[in-house]
Amino acid sequence: MDIQITKVLSTFLLFFLTAVMEILGCYFPYLILNQAKSQWLWVPTVFALAAFVWLLTLHPAASGRIYAAYGGIYIVTALMWLRFVDQISLSRWDVLGGAVVLIGAAIIIVQPQGLLR
Repeated sequence: MDIQITKVLSTFLLFFLTAVMEILGCYFPYLILNQAKSQWLWVPTVFALAAFVWLLTLHPAASGRIYAAYGGIYIVTALMWLRFVDQISLSRWDVLGGAVVLIGAAIIIVQPQGLLR
């Protein structure tokens, strides 16, 4: 099996950026509705959700396999958000769970006849 590192890294980066846009698209309305923040945050909400949808079109294929691999990257991104944006320390269970899903996503991405054909 010929694994191209640049393809793997670009796929992980694409999934990461997609996850960040998805999280922002939910986080800004949370701030508006639950934290009484400024209504102007609807503007970046629209941008984030539009970017999220556009980034989905760039994924290597439209299939359940893509979304399964993306789900693992999304979980790790959400944990990073918890740590660096919400300023909440991760438990060892968070780290272990993140490692498990990241390994799972990597297996799905690099498998023979997987996402990187």
